[in-house]
Amino acid sequence: MKKILLLPFLLCVIALAAQQKIDRKALVTRHNVQISAIDTLASLTVGNGVFAFTVDATGLQTFPEKYAKGVPLGTQSEWGWDSYKNTNGYKFSETLKKYKQYGRDITYSVQEKGAPRNNEAVNWFRQNPHLLQLGNLGFEITKKDGTLAKPEDIKSISQNLNLWTGEIESRFEVDGIPVTVLTASHQEKDAIGVRVKSDLVKQNRLKVRLRIPFPTAEWADMGIKWEGTQGYKSTLAQKNKTTAVITHVMDSISYDIHLKWNGNGQVKKVKDHYFVVEPSGSDTFELSCLFGITSKKVVATPSFVEIQNSSITGWKRFWESGAAVDFSGSTDVRAKELERRVILSQYLTKVQCTGKVPPQETGLTYNSWFGKPHLEMHWWHGVHFALWNRPELLEKSLPWYQKVFGKAKKLAERQGFEGARWQKMTDFAGDESPSSVGAFLIWQQPHFITYADLMYRAKPTQETLKLYGERVFETANFMASFAHYDSKMDRYLLGPGVIPAQERFKAMETFNPTYELAYWNWALKTAISWKKKMNQEVPKQWETVLAKLSALPIKDNVYLATESAQDSYTNPEFKTDHPSVLGTFGMLPETSLLDKKIMKNTFDLVWDTWSWDKTWGWDFPMTAMCAARLGMPEKAIDALFMNIVTNTYLKNGHNYQSERLTLYLPGNGGILTAVAMMCAGWDGTSEENPGFPKDGTWKVKSEGFKKMF
Repeated sequence: MKKILLLPFLLCVIALAAQQKIDRKALVTRHNVQISAIDTLASLTVGNGVFAFTVDATGLQTFPEKYAKGVPLGTQSEWGWDSYKNTNGYKFSETLKKYKQYGRDITYSVQEKGAPRNNEAVNWFRQNPHLLQLGNLGFEITKKDGTLAKPEDIKSISQNLNLWTGEIESRFEVDGIPVTVLTASHQEKDAIGVRVKSDLVKQNRLKVRLRIPFPTAEWADMGIKWEGTQGYKSTLAQKNKTTAVITHVMDSISYDIHLKWNGNGQVKKVKDHYFVVEPSGSDTFELSCLFGITSKKVVATPSFVEIQNSSITGWKRFWESGAAVDFSGSTDVRAKELERRVILSQYLTKVQCTGKVPPQETGLTYNSWFGKPHLEMHWWHGVHFALWNRPELLEKSLPWYQKVFGKAKKLAERQGFEGARWQKMTDFAGDESPSSVGAFLIWQQPHFITYADLMYRAKPTQETLKLYGERVFETANFMASFAHYDSKMDRYLLGPGVIPAQERFKAMETFNPTYELAYWNWALKTAISWKKKMNQEVPKQWETVLAKLSALPIKDNVYLATESAQDSYTNPEFKTDHPSVLGTFGMLPETSLLDKKIMKNTFDLVWDTWSWDKTWGWDFPMTAMCAARLGMPEKAIDALFMNIVTNTYLKNGHNYQSERLTLYLPGNGGILTAVAMMCAGWDGTSEENPGFPKDGTWKVKSEGFKKMF
């Protein structure tokens, strides 16, 4: 009898559990991106994490000059690096300048005033290597009058990015004739596929153009430099009725562009680095374009259908994995917009930030800082993957740290420190890039311990400890070595000879930045815990530095930005850039150095007096994370929605910063990190969705998240 009575109860429980599960397809697709006009800040991207292809309203890269000042129409892969020939024989040693630090000479790679050769060498090593724009693939559409269609000739635009499948469907008209374009990216190969349907194809008025730009080797590269003095060659190496291979040879790289189409068609070379594919005979045309390093091996170019199926399967797998959060039912008017930012940020970071090399801040769309990754930003690019229960996407980039490990150790050795000093501005090979600011940053140093510990939390085994242990320990060795002992005060200091995450302080005048002190404390403790888990002896130096590390600097019952800047909150210059003091209890958990009351005072002061118009996209999520940890969920939401230009999220989901920096992926990663924390909490929390207000205005349904430290 009891069993009979229990059955309805169990069925109710099962039904309730099924009812509560988030409908992920409905959640994702209600934020599909809709474009109805040529909007240069609304270009859309397909890709797979190591390769990305960005299109305009036509579904291809038809008008690159028009979009150059918006979100550019880029084609980039993480392998696509080139260096100009070093005809002047610059040596990296020529970029080094000696500084007196800790009573001895230490060299940093910086620009030195009044030293022409140094300046030239610095510029060369900043510019080289540079990430390439591999090729521009667009339409050439001939109007009735015989001229080529311009942006203003594209009418009746209706474009849709289907986030669930990764496909872009673009509809438009030219001379009243409709065109439908479907664009997708393969999820395992650097290939895009496009299907075009229009009477313009049958009339031989629609062609596909491939142009290969010259690299600018400048801070930015929008992929529109069509002329150059370099003797690069683009050769139509192979072709038959349905395929062609174009080989592009540069200074230090040679790569192939494989084309494959259905039905009748031919490829013609128009001029240097300029080719046209001419379809004929039908109103429908399918084209695949595969990019890759030149190889003697036979390369199979996937068909459009294979690329489309790969996109559909790969994106379905992505969206059905990991965590999800649904804000429907919330009465706070900001909930729908936060959900949109969360969904689009997942899409963009999957497309742009899941390669084997840490990404640059503009991902695989266009170059900023010469296309070079900044390792301090890898935290924002990657930590959220682990918190969203997709640790494998962060894990993809971690072998790179092993690849460049030797160079990190040589950097520390050159400066007279132990262990490995991780580079700041670097490249695919892990070489250091000169920077008068970056050379002195240290907050990237403990990041590897963060990544490794996230991997251990995902897979707490001895195998994980062994896999990452050496790099964790050499990271800690540098940290302990870098901390300088002050015998008068019987304590260890960080600096002088540092620039904090808030890049407003002079290196040789700055010591004991608050956030970095707290990070040193947490990371050394974590490295010690790893030693104990592996039954290894803990280095005495680690324990000594940890025990005598300087206290977090305080004045007037608030934490200063640095101990050396007693005017942290009275000097206007020191209230700009990243308010990284909030990272002390936002990005980081509560450490033994922290007083939460003082942190609350600090938060309030920063909130009220900071020059928020002079901040960056990830500063707002960082502020939200600090507010959440301090038990102020309303402030956390307010932080995510500060009405500041650098907190703008475009139609395509990109975090806009300025005309110079129209997209900024650390902002997208920041949104995801903050929301994960606000949903799942952090070590020691038991409250459900602790970062969201409990006044009934937020209905938060979440699943699959992992707690933050």
